[in-house]
Amino acid sequence: MDSLLSKEVYVYLGEFRYQIRKFQNFSDKAARDNGLTSQQHQLLLAIMGYPGRDFVTTGELAERMQITNHACVGLIDRCEHLELVSRRQNPEDGRSVLIEVTEKGRKILERLSEIHLDEIRRIEIFKKII
Repeated sequence: MDSLLSKEVYVYLGEFRYQIRKFQNFSDKAARDNGLTSQQHQLLLAIMGYPGRDFVTTGELAERMQITNHACVGLIDRCEHLELVSRRQNPEDGRSVLIEVTEKGRKILERLSEIHLDEIRRIEIFKKII
């Protein structure tokens, strides 16, 4: 059976996946070097990177992280204990809370984001277009 895709496409996709894995390993190490787990780093980034605002609901955060609400609540609890995030009552819906990054969390996230941007510039994985 003849493939409809060229060898070049497979090489590109393979290289792309390889670069993603390398970046993930780099990111995990950078988080550890800054006192966070990879998930804690991702949680801070998901909050600060949420479009249009600097806070999220638990449900929004769970969706962004692709984890269950239950797992998300546990992660939020651990981050709150480390003073990386804080909770406040949602003024529009008393049944939910809003999660925000604290000043301590922002400082760590800013340092990690600068490191990550440097790495992205270095590997240039997003420049090639098929």
